[in-house]
Amino acid sequence: MRKNVFIAFEGIDGSGKTTQVKMLAQRLMESGHKVHATSEPTDSPIGKMIRSVFRHDMKADHRTIAGLFVADRLHHLLNETDGIMKKLEEGYTVITDRYYFSSYAYHSVHMPMQWVIESNAMSASILRPDLNVFIDVTPENAMKRIQAGRDSREMYETLENLTQVRAKYFEAFEKMKGEEKVALIDGNRSSDAVARDVMEALASMQQPIS
Repeated sequence: MRKNVFIAFEGIDGSGKTTQVKMLAQRLMESGHKVHATSEPTDSPIGKMIRSVFRHDMKADHRTIAGLFVADRLHHLLNETDGIMKKLEEGYTVITDRYYFSSYAYHSVHMPMQWVIESNAMSASILRPDLNVFIDVTPENAMKRIQAGRDSREMYETLENLTQVRAKYFEAFEKMKGEEKVALIDGNRSSDAVARDVMEALASMQQPIS
């Protein structure tokens, strides 16, 4: 049984998934696991271009943004320095803050979901997560957290958009239910309560971390 696994955290902006990535990484390291925590967009030149669009420093069509994510994700998987595949081969459990379900949800608000899925088909064929953890919060709670946490908002951070994105997540989960393992976790609670449910979800995997 493989001791290291690949876990992807998903959720709308403000869901608390970034906090949960950090908490899980810490918990697993304390248990003796080698852990590599990462995120998308990456810090690569492609990822930095995406972030500049999010900050409104650069304009790009939604189709262009979706394409940039496809390229950034492949780089995230395949780069020879600290790519996800390399880290898994080195025995690390890899935890990513966002993976292709983020594209399915966010980009399909603006274009057909099937197009987004097909655009990310190469990433999915290379590596599917052992578990997708979806931290589910109401869009209203998400906006409160975003407003409390920083002074400016990024491109997708409006109540209307987050409401649409959340609905698209569930549409994607239904569409991919025969191919993906997804744990739905109520994120409208304390971070400690959410973290306990995350650990229970990992413990119930068919291929648990040992």
